[in-house]
Amino acid sequence: MASEETPGAAGPDGRPGAMALNPAVPIRGIKMKFAVLAGLVEVGEVSNRDIVETVFNLLVGGQFDLEMNFIIQEPDSIVCMVELLDQCEPTCQAEVWSIFTAILKKSVRNLQACTDVGLIQQVLRRVQTTDSMIAGTPSEEDVLKGKQSIRGQALGNQNSESETLLDGDDDTVSSLEEKDLDNLTGPVNLSTGAQLVAPAAAVRGTLSITASELYFEVDEDEPGFKAIDPKILAYTEGLHGKWLFTEIRAVFSRRYLLQNTALEIFLANRSKTTPKVVHSLPRVGVGTNFGLPQTRRISLATPKQLFKASNMTQRWQRREISNFDYLIFLNTISGRTYNDLNQYPVFPWVITNYDSEELDLTLPSNFRDLSKPIGALNPKRAAFFSDRYESWEDDQVPKFHYGTHYSTSSFTMMWLLRIEPYTTFFLNFQGGKFDHADRTFSSVSRAWRNCQRDTSDVKELIPEFYYLPEMFVNANDYNLGVMEDSAVVSDVELPPWAKSPEEFVRINRLALESEFVSCQLHQWIDLIFGYKQQGPEATRALNVFYYLTYEGAVNLSSINDPMLREAVESQIRSFGQTPCQLLIEPHPPRSSAMQYLLLQTPLMFTEQMQQDVIMVLKFPSNSPVTHIAANTQPGLTSPAIITVTANRIFAVNKWHGLTGECIPLDQQYQLPVEIDPLIASNVGSHRRQISDLLDQSIQISSQCFVITADNRFILLCGFWDKSFRVYSTDSGKLTQIVFGHRDVVTSLARSESYIGGDCYVLSGSRDATLLLWYWNGKLNSIGESPGSKYTFTTPRAILTGHDCEVTCASVCAELGLVISGCKEGPCLIHSMNGDLLRTLEGPERCLRPRLIQASTEGHCVIYYDKGQFCHFSVNGKLLGHMEVEDSIKAMYVSRDGQYLLTGGDGGVVSVWQVHNLKQLFTYPGCDAGIRSMTMSHDQRCIITGMASGSIVLFYNDFNRWHHEYQTRY
Repeated sequence: MASEETPGAAGPDGRPGAMALNPAVPIRGIKMKFAVLAGLVEVGEVSNRDIVETVFNLLVGGQFDLEMNFIIQEPDSIVCMVELLDQCEPTCQAEVWSIFTAILKKSVRNLQACTDVGLIQQVLRRVQTTDSMIAGTPSEEDVLKGKQSIRGQALGNQNSESETLLDGDDDTVSSLEEKDLDNLTGPVNLSTGAQLVAPAAAVRGTLSITASELYFEVDEDEPGFKAIDPKILAYTEGLHGKWLFTEIRAVFSRRYLLQNTALEIFLANRSKTTPKVVHSLPRVGVGTNFGLPQTRRISLATPKQLFKASNMTQRWQRREISNFDYLIFLNTISGRTYNDLNQYPVFPWVITNYDSEELDLTLPSNFRDLSKPIGALNPKRAAFFSDRYESWEDDQVPKFHYGTHYSTSSFTMMWLLRIEPYTTFFLNFQGGKFDHADRTFSSVSRAWRNCQRDTSDVKELIPEFYYLPEMFVNANDYNLGVMEDSAVVSDVELPPWAKSPEEFVRINRLALESEFVSCQLHQWIDLIFGYKQQGPEATRALNVFYYLTYEGAVNLSSINDPMLREAVESQIRSFGQTPCQLLIEPHPPRSSAMQYLLLQTPLMFTEQMQQDVIMVLKFPSNSPVTHIAANTQPGLTSPAIITVTANRIFAVNKWHGLTGECIPLDQQYQLPVEIDPLIASNVGSHRRQISDLLDQSIQISSQCFVITADNRFILLCGFWDKSFRVYSTDSGKLTQIVFGHRDVVTSLARSESYIGGDCYVLSGSRDATLLLWYWNGKLNSIGESPGSKYTFTTPRAILTGHDCEVTCASVCAELGLVISGCKEGPCLIHSMNGDLLRTLEGPERCLRPRLIQASTEGHCVIYYDKGQFCHFSVNGKLLGHMEVEDSIKAMYVSRDGQYLLTGGDGGVVSVWQVHNLKQLFTYPGCDAGIRSMTMSHDQRCIITGMASGSIVLFYNDFNRWHHEYQTRY
């Protein structure tokens, strides 16, 4: 405990006390306090240990603590410290600098304080006297050179938008970049002023990058920040942000106010917009989804270059991805982002009939003509816009058809008015009041009619129309006013053919994915992202907007008058922003559905696939196959079906796939799965046995295992010592033991996999908690520390709320959600940060959850004991309930969330439609119960693990239950 001695007073051992300069004593001013300490040092009346302790107490203005109290209070104290160290011995200097470096790494405010007082210059003036201070450490001059090098690269590339960016030897550039990063030894590789762009605010601050982390510290003294409504700030993440490099998934160049001055960084479960600092960030490119190399050069590519280099158009043409996914891709690479309401993603209206009791999706008249912009669909209105363009005469403002845009921040807030944070954003935008009731989005039918008649309304839609039913419900009971016809505005009025918001979204999505839209969508892409966006083709297509909506219309950096610049920025915000143009030639059309079926699934038309059961593979052990994983995605080094039995014998069974090719008569047909040779021959079977003892009370089930995405490691829980463990599938050896729970771990789950096999791993325990861990695919371990199998690791989050043993869980990093169930009680939804978001309350008999499956589309299916199924939205709404006679042991939800597969003691695999829990198909019954289930990556093969110790492969084609396939083919 610090004593409150006066300066120079002796401690118990007769020498000056370590806290003789306690900041609480009445010595005024930090310089005076350091001066007194310097006097004690000069006369040799204080030890090195006491100098170090007192210096840091003075720096932080209290009791220094490396974990709790390490913020430098006054920048001037840094100068005082440097001057004091001139009088100290080298060993004392070394210790002070060592601790000082540590606290710089922990806080951007400390780094800013160093910048404010010119610490680098202070040190450089003394560099000759400090060369020997810390052996083996580069001088500050070397560090400074490294910083300048990186800073020069990062800033030098800000305007590098030439079309030749992707040419040349990218590997050479990448290795050079990596070398530059490796040479940096200082705590901060780059520090620069920046704006953090959030949906309703852009705040100034400092962006700093270390060797492994990204920091943003808002400038709270900046007048613009002080003027922002605190309610808006409450919804602005990252004001004092810290993000690990391991969480970064993609880095995109971005526009801000039509200027190429920004960067968007996509993280594991959220994203942020920041200035261009690509060369100091990890080489992730724009992620792994678009078929592009993971290099910093790709992150600096223009939207046109990304479109040209990506394989997404070909995948869309081949129907490997949906229309929705392709539109999200085009929006993303063209600069549209959820983090800037002025550049929100744009989607098309596709349905024209919002008045009928039933909607027939086989009638062309119910679909919009996607070859025309929204303003040209009505011939009379199109003539008005054409006349405006032809008769326009203004030397300052070029000709245009539309004075308003199809996407602005105010339109986005209007669509999403009923849900937070957009309610708060809208009220802030409107001065604290809702808009007039007649102008409020109150009816889908009325909104569509206005887009056809009103000359100032050419709005397109936003993606939420195709996945977010909550946007149509006034769940918070806001008083949105009364219209002139006395109708009260509350929930959005839906078309008669939609009996609920969920049904409206589902049918709208079906229409978007329909054949009518698929064969026209490329023409709408031409208008919004393509060759009809600008120039003569745009004029011919009646598709010219106000000039300030286009990229390159104005150069803000050339406007020196702050008032004029603010006015132009305000105009850009008001008029909307046209996406970056992606191509200057017509976009290719999509392949027809029948052409796709013939090319993609020829097995449907061959004798080999007349049977639903493809093959049965029997394992020698006869032990029930309690877990099965199919990592069969293209490009995987060793695609395989991994099986684990109840007696913990695992098998790595090679996957050959369903080729569908014609087999020559003289060649034997190759089965899709080849049994693990070590299991088949019984030679080296010790490499396939996990012999470590489990807790005696544990019942082995599918939830006890996780297989990594590369098939190289098995994670297993249930051990008596409250750990879960990692084993190599190659050798069967234990590679890591992970501790964290206070009781036996009862369930494991993992998220979808990222770059290099990284993913999140979730562990649930009898201690009623869940822990979220990070699997590092590069190090092949939980956490960041390779080496000993007993290395201590820390979970990313602790999830609480259950009051008994956790029995099942699911984690979806794309949605940032964890869904879990316990032995007795409701299921819970947490954020991946550990916040409890929802409780999922099922009907009366749904008390004991046993299985949970969630899709990235937001569908959650939970199986409770005694045959009870519930279908929830991820926002907690119960959408469906059913009861089956079988005791279900395994289930699987399709990637798009539309289909559910179940299997249990009866040995029958059933296919259900999720939205109404209708049974679509039942496969032939097996002679044993089903214990586990999965699907191949292409979803054409269902694989079940049986109680008899075998696996059964069933042929699957979800297309056969699609409404269009059934009516057409």
